[in-house]
Amino acid sequence: MFFSWYKKFSSQPHQPFFVSGILFFILFMSLFVAIYSNIITLDSSILTYHAYSMIFVIFIQFFLGFLFVVFPRFLIQAEIEIKTYMKQFLLYFFASLGVLFTLIFYSKATFLFQILMLIAQIMSFNLLYSIHKKSIVKVKEDTKWILIAFFAGLISHGLFILSNLDFSYSYEISKFAINSGFYLFIFMIIFTISQRMIPFFTTAKDPTYKINKSENILSLVFIFLALKVLLLSFDNSKINLIADIPLFIIITKELIRWKLPLFKVPAIMWILYLGLYWIPLAFLISIIEGLMAFYDPNIVFEKAVIHTLALGYFITVLIGFGTRVILGHSGSTPHANKFAIFIFIFVQIVVLFRIFTSFSLNFELNYITLLNLTAILLIFGLLLWSSKYITILLKGK
Repeated sequence: MFFSWYKKFSSQPHQPFFVSGILFFILFMSLFVAIYSNIITLDSSILTYHAYSMIFVIFIQFFLGFLFVVFPRFLIQAEIEIKTYMKQFLLYFFASLGVLFTLIFYSKATFLFQILMLIAQIMSFNLLYSIHKKSIVKVKEDTKWILIAFFAGLISHGLFILSNLDFSYSYEISKFAINSGFYLFIFMIIFTISQRMIPFFTTAKDPTYKINKSENILSLVFIFLALKVLLLSFDNSKINLIADIPLFIIITKELIRWKLPLFKVPAIMWILYLGLYWIPLAFLISIIEGLMAFYDPNIVFEKAVIHTLALGYFITVLIGFGTRVILGHSGSTPHANKFAIFIFIFVQIVVLFRIFTSFSLNFELNYITLLNLTAILLIFGLLLWSSKYITILLKGK
């Protein structure tokens, strides 16, 4: 019976990776709530572990599940063999479990599982690079930028592990690794997939739609993201304007250029569109933060920008892509029913609540209570989405 289930479960790469991603998302967020509720005490910094787990443990597993499906298709190559991606899945799963439990019980051993996670990511990079290299497709711009972002992620991850050693600049290196991991690794991978797949999906739903993307959009975004990561090292929101203003202009102009038919497509598509619109809003918040620093440096924005991107963009797109891929690859028609639309709207409310929580530090409100409430609402949303869609993955095809 187990072997029959395992055969179905492992038959498509997105199935194990999506399940692992959502499982550890819920577990790490639950740990976050437990810490801020004083139920559990960690030796390591809460914010550092939270950022690390989101960037290098959780989001990458979700999008690897997607990449292992579409990367060979982008490059007209054979599908990845089951034994190849399942070896990697088991490594990711074991490393994720190790990071979680060592953080709780013996944080000095966490770095061992971080190294294991890095090894798994190196294996994933090599696999994707080998597919890219074999392909004779002439235009390989999108897969090239996915690989560049992934390589940046490997460097960021390596630097973060290095920062575990206690030396003079370990804090600065840790901070740089988190920032580069967020923007140059996760954001860049998700944005590259988004600009490739969302216009393509649109043509399937609206045959009159014409794809109209800028030729150098990925290189421009990457250059200014790299500049932003460098500027973030100075802890001065004023100078962040040097990168934030161009990023806001470039991405806003690009989305306008795409002319996405918001009112001509079904809900499964406008969920993805609205996910994209959180990007310019996040950089607009960052611009306002920089300008307000000239007026009153005591006004606190906390992590409003990061969470606008992570919750608003990453998770919204994750729900959209996830729902579409799960339904499409299980033999059902990809669509967003009332349940999926409710989850989507619920997540948008969580995003707005998290942004409000960031600004609550400027008022005499209970920040920790609001933070815990936001996390609990997010966990509830993830569990609700899982009750419908992860059960499909667990059954397998």
